[in-house]
Amino acid sequence: MPKSRRDDLVDSALKLFYAGGFNATGIDKILAESGVAKMTLYKHFRSKDELILAVLHRRDEQFRNWLMGEMEKAAPDPRGRLLAMFDALETWFEGRAFKGLGFHGCAFINAAGEFGDHAHPAHRAAAEHKRSILDYLERLCSEAGASAPRHLAEQLALLKEGAIATAHVRGMPEAAQVAKEMAAGIIQMALAKASQPPQD
Repeated sequence: MPKSRRDDLVDSALKLFYAGGFNATGIDKILAESGVAKMTLYKHFRSKDELILAVLHRRDEQFRNWLMGEMEKAAPDPRGRLLAMFDALETWFEGRAFKGLGFHGCAFINAAGEFGDHAHPAHRAAAEHKRSILDYLERLCSEAGASAPRHLAEQLALLKEGAIATAHVRGMPEAAQVAKEMAAGIIQMALAKASQPPQD
């Protein structure tokens, strides 16, 4: 099924916003990249802010489907899937995960940085994306047998975010494996604690 003009706009805007920033990328550049007329743009989006939100929603769906798919492909058990997250991140950091997009950090961290007001729709969309990933990690932590799955998920999410920032700022894709080593220790401790008999 051929892509719609709206899809062309969103895909072009995602590529340009991700590489060049949301505020720095103008509408004219997006129109030139997508080959869509200005009238068509405003037929689908009343403002640049609406287009930014559509891009963040597209990226949320794209990224979560990719990450969860990679984790589930890599291991049959929840503990293995939690660790596989970091192998998937390394693939992304090396620019091998999303055709034509490369790696320019996290689009949601970037958006939250550019739209610092927590009430801004773009900032809220970024926060919702991070919560969705956290909820997924919590489910896996629970399935793995952690007694405090939310706490373990928060720890793993912090390692994930730190690896993303380090890979982006320092050009260090191997940050994913450093984070994986730390995650393995944290998971092992959490599961060992859960298996201990209750104290009298």
